[in-house]
Amino acid sequence: MSSDPDKNGPVFSAEQARQGEIILRTRARRIIFIAGLVGLVFLALLVWWV
Repeated sequence: MSSDPDKNGPVFSAEQARQGEIILRTRARRIIFIAGLVGLVFLALLVWWV
């Protein structure tokens, strides 16, 4: 196995590769995010009901 980054793709440290965090800075983004969660719950209940 070659350690050439051009052949294997970029190399990231563990700090760089960790997952990001959800940052909902504006009120509109928070409302959209919460509405999406509520929509998923509603859809799950609808599928379970029918």
